[in-house]
Amino acid sequence: MTHAMLKGSNIPLEATTVRAVLRWTPGPDVPDVDASALLLGPDGRVRTDEDFIFYNQPQHPSGLVRHLTKKRVAEGLTDTIEAELPPLEPSVDRVVLAASADGGAFGMVPDLCVLLYGADEPAAGGEPGSGEPIATFAVQPETGDETALICGEFYRRGDAWKFRALGQGYDSGLLGLATEFGISVEEGGPEAAGTPEPETWPQPGPEAQQSPSQPLPEAQPEPRPVADSAPTEPLQQGYGYPPLPPTAPPTVPPQQPAPAYGYPQQPAYGYPQTPTGEPVTLPPQGPQFQQNR
Repeated sequence: MTHAMLKGSNIPLEATTVRAVLRWTPGPDVPDVDASALLLGPDGRVRTDEDFIFYNQPQHPSGLVRHLTKKRVAEGLTDTIEAELPPLEPSVDRVVLAASADGGAFGMVPDLCVLLYGADEPAAGGEPGSGEPIATFAVQPETGDETALICGEFYRRGDAWKFRALGQGYDSGLLGLATEFGISVEEGGPEAAGTPEPETWPQPGPEAQQSPSQPLPEAQPEPRPVADSAPTEPLQQGYGYPPLPPTAPPTVPPQQPAPAYGYPQQPAYGYPQTPTGEPVTLPPQGPQFQQNR
């Protein structure tokens, strides 16, 4: 007989191994749902981070609590937590069944429910946990903005175990749910995997670091630009002498017209220069140059 549970109700469990199946109806705008489990001590917190069972840590070190793969069934999608309760250590007081929504809030997830199966014996020749469920619980978010839910919990009562339907919600997702029960979540964990790391700039090496006792060199003024001028022939430096100072560009005198043929511009050797504009008087010629008249 299947028990239809209400929020806050509980039922005893006779099966030693149970499967808690989360089931919902998928759709284009429906967030994905992930089941998880937390093994809590009497103080209501995990003993170590290994007590958190979810898709990135699918099995407890004891092997008694496991996260199974998702399946598609006729009614929708399922995600399952399987637990062997009686062999758990006495320090485990409760096993919390939780769910988180990826891509939205639980107000957008239709037909969310928990189905409990006894996984000790197969039903009608099928796989364990495939028969009629022990109990069902329709999970109703209180505000619709929750991104994490505690759907229920397995807890000890003497030597026996019971299941209680809860439906308590959180708006901080799987990360907030984990830290609520003492999980130390490092930055870059499952929910922060897409967060870019801050940029780190390279530090200067020892050769680039200057001691505080050494004064910093004074900044030298940049040379002022020089106006464009006519190109000049660079002066050659004499060997062994310091560089010559720059000089002004040479002034080219105006060119004089070439002299007529037979009259050089400069006086010939042995003859004084004739003033400009005066007639040229030739020196007396010898007899060899005189013609007979």
